[in-house]
Amino acid sequence: MKSSFLRKCSMMNLLLFGIVFSILAQQQKTTVAEGPYKPTDESLKQYQYPEWFRDAKFGIWAHWGPQSVPRQGDWYAKKMYEEGGSDYKYHLEHYGHPSEFGFKDIIPLWKAEKWDPDKLMELYKKTGAKYFVSMGTHHDNFFLWNSKINRWNAVNMGPKKDVVGIWQKAARKQGLKFGVSEHLGASFTWYQTAHGSDKEGPKAGVPYDGTNLDNQDLYHAKATPDDNGWLTKNPAFQLEWYRSIKELIDNYQPDLLYSDSWMPFEDVGRTLISHYYNQDIAKNNGKLEAVYNCKQPSEGMWVEDLERGVKDTVSQYPWQTDTSIGDWFYRTGQKYKTSTEVIQMLVDIVSKNGNLLLNVVQTPEGDLEPDMLKILDEIGIWTSANGEGIYGSRPWKIYGEKPVDKPAKKLGRFDENYGYSSKDIRFTTKGNTLYAYCLGKPEEDIIIRSLGKSHKEANNKIASVSMVGSKEKISWKQTEESLVIKKPADLPSWQVIGFKIEFRK
Repeated sequence: MKSSFLRKCSMMNLLLFGIVFSILAQQQKTTVAEGPYKPTDESLKQYQYPEWFRDAKFGIWAHWGPQSVPRQGDWYAKKMYEEGGSDYKYHLEHYGHPSEFGFKDIIPLWKAEKWDPDKLMELYKKTGAKYFVSMGTHHDNFFLWNSKINRWNAVNMGPKKDVVGIWQKAARKQGLKFGVSEHLGASFTWYQTAHGSDKEGPKAGVPYDGTNLDNQDLYHAKATPDDNGWLTKNPAFQLEWYRSIKELIDNYQPDLLYSDSWMPFEDVGRTLISHYYNQDIAKNNGKLEAVYNCKQPSEGMWVEDLERGVKDTVSQYPWQTDTSIGDWFYRTGQKYKTSTEVIQMLVDIVSKNGNLLLNVVQTPEGDLEPDMLKILDEIGIWTSANGEGIYGSRPWKIYGEKPVDKPAKKLGRFDENYGYSSKDIRFTTKGNTLYAYCLGKPEEDIIIRSLGKSHKEANNKIASVSMVGSKEKISWKQTEESLVIKKPADLPSWQVIGFKIEFRK
């Protein structure tokens, strides 16, 4: 019986898939931007990475919305419906049973009453960010823009403000590029917990509020049993995703669009990306400046994103790490990364042809905690003194070198325990100038093996060495085996120390 049911569901999905793409084909004739990009991999491989993104290196992200309200961190809108879990227990204690008080009832509690976007954007620019990314919609299907498609949006509910539009205006005022992130692709399966009920206790069998048909436009319709991957297989859901994110693109024309997944939904995703690129070309008088960002190897079609991780060597294509100073959404008592940890990541990533997108955790009210402000201030002090070797730089022949006795480690997603030290060296370059950064404050002379006269990467003799952000005279010598920089007598207060190296012409 079960297999028969699943076969019928699959046949229905195939039929629906054909109907959806017939509709999509009709839409393309009138609403998809015309231009050189078509919804094929071959066409998308025409993509040329914009110089603004390659030069920017560092962006700040506001991963912020109604899920901040309970102060329990990421994924609250899903986990509050998982019986027995910590968020479920918290919800029972503070709000009531999810059959009576669901996530839809959390949304009005998000007021953002202390949010000052202009002040925050000024701070982010001072911190060193060159682009800013707003949350567009998380998996909770709540849109932070003025949507005509989804009534569950921040103009109708909660703060009753066009959060995306206001962030965009503030970013442009500060001269920052502006992006939006969409997490909607995973929402259709992620949110299925709202359709459940308790299995035990006094409310056993009582449906959660996601089962109420009046709420289906927030929690989505119930998925078929076999539709349980990160991205839905349901073509009707896929079309809903397409229409929603296309509205976001068309209304705000962002410089960067981030998807929290691999490229969603095959040809549906390719159609959206080609539209995004083509409309940007039209906006910029024939020049493509847009960046599409997802978690799939790019092969030159977009910017690959690594969540909470980095690559292990120089990448052929520009890429991006996204990470957070703390939890993704505000959580009481969370531990933040130190400014040194953020700076170490930034330098390591830039040396490998990447950018760092850093989530700055806002309170539900919209402001930042004092310890967060301190971290951002320290990052800003470092970037203002050391940015010449970061912004506008390009990777060298090799990304750097690690301590001889440091074990090899395959890097990737969801692993930020790097254990950097002063013997981890990272290189960037601008023209004929090489920058070498020690990822920890040196306690002895700095030895850079890659710059020895006999090393294959060191083609020219070194003419001068200076310390970035300092006027102190540096003593050094280049031997056959290495460049030896005598430990400076007066090191800066920060931990990541940069050296500027000029070669003889």
